Amino acid sequence: MNEQSDQHDPRETSEPLSRAIGARYLQYALSTIMHRALPDARDGMKPVHRRILYAMRELRLSSTGGFRKSAKISGDVMGNYHPHGDAAIYDAMARLAQDFTIRYPLVDGQGNFGNIDGDNPAASRYTEARMTAISEALMEGLAENAVDFRDNYDGTLREPEVLPAALPNLLANGSSGIAVGMATNIPPHNLDELIAASLHLIKTPDARDDTLLNYIEGPDFPTGGVIVEPPESMAQTYRTGRGAFRLRAKWEVEELGRGQWQIVVTEIPYQVAKSKLIEKIAELIQTKKIPILADVRDESADDIRIVLEPRSKTVDKDLLMGMLYRNSDLETRFSLNMNVLIDGRTPKVCSLKEVLRAFLDHRRDVLLRRSQHRMDKIDHRLEVLEGFIITFLNLDRVIDIIRYDDDPKAALMREEWGRDHIRATSEADYVTPRPGEGELTEVQTEAILNMRLRSLRRLEEMELLKEQAALMEERAGLEDLLASEAVQWDRISSELREVRKQFGKGTDFGRRRTQFAIAGEVEDVPLEAMIEREPITVVCSKMGWIRAMKGHVDLSQPLKFKDGDEGRFQFHAETTDKLLMFGNNGRFYTIAATNLPGGRGMGEPVRLMVDMPNEVEIVDLQIYSPGTKLMVASTAGDGFIVAEDDVVAQTRAGKQVLNVKGDVKASVCTKIRPGDDHVACVGENRKVLVFPLSEMPELARGKGVRLQKYKDGGLSDARSFALSEGLSWHDPAGRTRTEADLTEWMGKRAATGRMAPRGFPRDNRFT
Repeated sequence: MNEQSDQHDPRETSEPLSRAIGARYLQYALSTIMHRALPDARDGMKPVHRRILYAMRELRLSSTGGFRKSAKISGDVMGNYHPHGDAAIYDAMARLAQDFTIRYPLVDGQGNFGNIDGDNPAASRYTEARMTAISEALMEGLAENAVDFRDNYDGTLREPEVLPAALPNLLANGSSGIAVGMATNIPPHNLDELIAASLHLIKTPDARDDTLLNYIEGPDFPTGGVIVEPPESMAQTYRTGRGAFRLRAKWEVEELGRGQWQIVVTEIPYQVAKSKLIEKIAELIQTKKIPILADVRDESADDIRIVLEPRSKTVDKDLLMGMLYRNSDLETRFSLNMNVLIDGRTPKVCSLKEVLRAFLDHRRDVLLRRSQHRMDKIDHRLEVLEGFIITFLNLDRVIDIIRYDDDPKAALMREEWGRDHIRATSEADYVTPRPGEGELTEVQTEAILNMRLRSLRRLEEMELLKEQAALMEERAGLEDLLASEAVQWDRISSELREVRKQFGKGTDFGRRRTQFAIAGEVEDVPLEAMIEREPITVVCSKMGWIRAMKGHVDLSQPLKFKDGDEGRFQFHAETTDKLLMFGNNGRFYTIAATNLPGGRGMGEPVRLMVDMPNEVEIVDLQIYSPGTKLMVASTAGDGFIVAEDDVVAQTRAGKQVLNVKGDVKASVCTKIRPGDDHVACVGENRKVLVFPLSEMPELARGKGVRLQKYKDGGLSDARSFALSEGLSWHDPAGRTRTEADLTEWMGKRAATGRMAPRGFPRDNRFT
């Protein structure tokens, strides 16, 4: 037993784990790069798209023929060429049929193949498809040895490694994909412009990328839009193969009469779902981030029609659209990363010229292979024709051999055939024998034996002579083409012009859709500038229900609150103000006054506007005053001075300013007025301490320094004041009392202080 276990199985190998994992991961990475994510520069295809079109060709789904169920097509692709999920194959095929996704659709779909709202296609059993004329042009020459073929995944069939591609599909339709460690993202372009640039590159092989941009204006997206990228930036992008394009929606102003107007968006940026775009704009209206926009409506049918209604007719149109560009997908940036496979093997980030050169070199290779294939066919046919002509010249002898010889094939091949009795009407009809010719070849003999009796007539002989002359003339032309590079490029140019005539700007299909414009800089307009300035009265209850009443109402008048609730904060403000709310968790929250609910009801909980936890209580609510300073302090008696500009929060979560933990809570937030030079503190023990304001530090965030020391309890209240004016408070009867001589309570910061003066409020509050 031990001897058997010591024997080494030759099928087993041993290697370090790191090397094994590294080798296998590298193999996976190469497979992803070459066979899944990156397109081939020659035909612009990934394997899945190439296999879909080839399978449709095998099913004879021509652009003028009938449709077949998409389930049948994706099933054939999966079973014969692409052993992956049928859902992935169908999604790829559906994308090739979407005219809002691909500039020149390669699949003609019948049924629901999705829409620009972002809805998914119907199931493959419900839809049908066939090829388009452009996809047929991409595969023209497959039957003429134009490209190499390889075995499919199980070795039972053959598939093309690349398509002949009569047009520069990579740039025409673009591509996107993410591989391992690299990605590609290429926008679609106008085919007419690409062919014009290709013709120029054929005529001037050393042309620069900048020169090609005289023919290619830029991307041409299927959904239109307006490109506002500067020409210098676009030139740099095409020169390096990396960059981005700013793309905006196309809009127009529609007059409604009596000075009223609305904006109608007719084209949206590429790859933006219309439904999500409208949802985003509606959210901007609801949150009042763009107060000058009143409403958005989707009135689209077969075309795009998004209506934007301004708040009033005095709104600046460019300002409104500028804000929408900044806050929604009415303006996007499309990144270009021209990372493609050169010769189907090597990934490389290419410039515009390199991609067009790869396509043209591929077309030349296809032309040479098709020409050689045609020449081989002509040579074979000429050989057969020569045998037929010999048969007519020696018809009686041929018939005699076939009738009486036991092995007519061998006899025909042994016979020395003469050419003395040539029946011809002119010298041009005579066949010139090749050197060493006197016997029939095996190909000729087989053709003669398979000839039908009806062919043995005078008219057929004349047709053979005429066909032979035409083939000889065609062969001479092919020899000239294969021998001359200039003739080859002339032929390629002619083929490109034919494609241009069929799919170029002269057709509705090929007309440029994306326009160009110079974008004015969108200024960062403050929110206040877009809000109509109106007086309001802010009311916030003890339980945190907030509202804004129109106008400056009398603050002494009684207001209604919910049962068990009462008023806490009431002050006059304007719709353009920002409100600072300080919680006992030490965080400041910022609320735009224009976003406050109306004052007809009880308002809304402030926690719906900011992300303040339920257990947190409001310490203070006041109007934000730029350039002023606040004093904040905790129940532990720690505090500091902070600039109001440093406490404004940009998010609903607020901004942490005073650090507190455990049972310690923030309890004081008071504004420091100009001229204040001292601080007065009062603790829960009713001891008052007065010290210079200069002893308090100014911080942006922190715990602060000790203001007053306590044995028991903590800080009740603190405020800043001018020593020359004395310290004021309201006595229990509501009268204002002022203590001018504060020598008894003066001390250094962090001292204990002295008992409060007679008449000091019982709640230990200065106000």
